Amino acid sequence: MTGQDNPLGTFGRYLSLWIGLCIAGGVALGALAPGLFEGVARLEFAHVNLLVAALIWVMIYPMMVQVDLARVKDVGRRPGGLALTLVINWLVKPFTMFALATLFFRGVFAGLVTSEEASQYIAGMILLGVAPCTAMVFVRSQLARGDANYTLVQVSLNDLIMVFAFAPIAGLLLGVSDVLVPWETLVLSVALFVVVPLVAGAWTRKVLLARGPAVLERFNARLKPASILGLLATVVLIFGLQAPTILARPGVIALIAVPLLIQSYGIFAIAYGLAWVFRIRHEIAAPAAMIGTSNFFELAVAVAISLFGLQSGAALATVVGVLIEVPVMLSLVAVANRSRGAFEARARA
Repeated sequence: MTGQDNPLGTFGRYLSLWIGLCIAGGVALGALAPGLFEGVARLEFAHVNLLVAALIWVMIYPMMVQVDLARVKDVGRRPGGLALTLVINWLVKPFTMFALATLFFRGVFAGLVTSEEASQYIAGMILLGVAPCTAMVFVRSQLARGDANYTLVQVSLNDLIMVFAFAPIAGLLLGVSDVLVPWETLVLSVALFVVVPLVAGAWTRKVLLARGPAVLERFNARLKPASILGLLATVVLIFGLQAPTILARPGVIALIAVPLLIQSYGIFAIAYGLAWVFRIRHEIAAPAAMIGTSNFFELAVAVAISLFGLQSGAALATVVGVLIEVPVMLSLVAVANRSRGAFEARARA
């Protein structure tokens, strides 16, 4: 993308570079000032870090200003993206994650970890696979110029299904019957990352449109730096918080990352490929594929801790999911943007 084409402006053209620097900077800061990040880590409620939540809110709010609630009802006329999201998230992703985790930690990596460690890592990856993303999808949709109205409906429908499907699917794949959904984490995350920014965005949009469409356009343009700065600050914070783990267990993190990377790119390829086959428009296809690829890591981490403990391998696996998600999803945004022209041409054909 050129600076002009990038939805985040000229600075966003070099987003990959800024993300890389922020990852390195976050790890360095976490190693140099662990006490500072330990204090930040304590600022949480229901396993949701409040500072991370605030930064994510800063990223999501600009997209919510673009949501036209009067047009949300039109989403039902284009059900292809919704169907794709639901099939990938609930009929494909959990089971491919289970298969890959088992393949690598019961087979490929069997001589590198103990049987007990393997079971823990597999459990953590299963929890990631059963928890589709809520918050960051809005950011990635904006980066890929997704349909804001459609993305809102996709995320909302997934959250609704998660209430009923998360525990049964996780219990089935984990082989346990007592998976307790941390309702505080789920409700708080949906409220913070969907409901509150949506209400704030709708009110802002209404007020600005009353003064004319040009006023709204200028406001959205001024919000672009806030979105990217919020993203970069979030990356620094996440990697700073996890710096001790990264530096203490790099080998284990690398092992866990392998099946997670294959899962992420594989699920995106399946979802995006199906969108191509069924001629789903790019502004719907890209966010749909990203929802299936990314994870609701707050929920996965909370369940891993409640089932297996804070220091468990399962909890570590969910944390690795957090660490790889930002660079992986950024690379998939780039793929989506480069293929936009081909998608649009096929949809018109």
